[in-house]
Amino acid sequence: MTEIIQFIIIAVFAGFLGSLVGLGGGIIITPALTILFGIDIKYAIGASIVAVIATSSGSAIAFVKDHVSNMRVGMLLEIFTTAGGVVGALMAGVFSSKLLYVFFSLILLNSFYGMLKKTGLITKKRVVEIVENDKYADMYRLNSTYYDKATGENISYNVTNVPQGSLVMFGAGFASGLLGIGSGAFKVIALDNYMKLPIKVSTATSNFMMGVTATASALIYFFNGTINPTIAAPIAIGTLIGSRTGAKVMQHLDAKYIRYIFLPILLFTVVNMFLKGLGVL
Repeated sequence: MTEIIQFIIIAVFAGFLGSLVGLGGGIIITPALTILFGIDIKYAIGASIVAVIATSSGSAIAFVKDHVSNMRVGMLLEIFTTAGGVVGALMAGVFSSKLLYVFFSLILLNSFYGMLKKTGLITKKRVVEIVENDKYADMYRLNSTYYDKATGENISYNVTNVPQGSLVMFGAGFASGLLGIGSGAFKVIALDNYMKLPIKVSTATSNFMMGVTATASALIYFFNGTINPTIAAPIAIGTLIGSRTGAKVMQHLDAKYIRYIFLPILLFTVVNMFLKGLGVL
C-alpha cells in the first residue's frame, strides 16, 4: 500500500510537469521507477506509456476546451511523427545507436540555444518575431486564436515553416521508433522554434499529439505483457490528477516562465542523449 501511494505521488508530479511543458511524464516516471523502486525497465516503460496517455487526456480537457491546443496542426504533424516511428522501428539495428544519440543531441542543443535567445537571458532583450503564414498554413488554415488567461488577452497567431516542422516531426518519430526514446522535446521544438507557434500552444498541442502516439504504442506493450496493472494503475491515477492541475496552472503562467521551466529539462535531455552516445550511460 505504501508503495502504491509513492507511485501516485511521483506520478502527480510527473503529470503536473508534463502538462506544463508538453513532455508527457515519461522523462520522470521511467527513471523514478527503475532507480527508486528497482522495477524492471520494460515494466517502467510500459507504465510510462500509460502515464503519457493519462497526461494527454487530463490536460486535453482544459486545453481543447479553451482552444489552446491547435488540433489542425496536431493532426497534420501526427502523420509525419507516425510515419517516422514506423520507419525507425523497421530500421532498428541498421544504424549505430550511439552515433544517432550524438546526432539528435546536437540537434536539440542547437534548438536549446535558439529557445534560450527567445527568453532574453543571453541578449538581455526578448526576441519578438513577426510571423506570416506560409502557403501550407493558408491551405490548411493552421493559424488560430486562443485566450491567454495570464494576460487577459486574445492571442492571434500565424504558422510558418510547415515543411521544416513536419521534417522535425518525422525525425522525432524516427528517433522514438529507432532508439525507443520519448519525442516530446522534439515536438515542442518543432512547434515553437520552427513553426513559430506561441509556447503555450506548442506545449498544449504537444501534449495532445503524444496521447495519440502513445495510445498506438500502448497496444503493443499491452499485448507484450509489459504493462503491469499494479504499477500502471496508480501511475495513471496520479498522472491524471497532476496533469489536470498542471493544465490549469499553465494557462495562468506568463509564457516566459514556461520557457524557463522547459529549458533545463531540455538541457537535461541533451546531456543524457549525448552521454548515451558516448557510452557513458
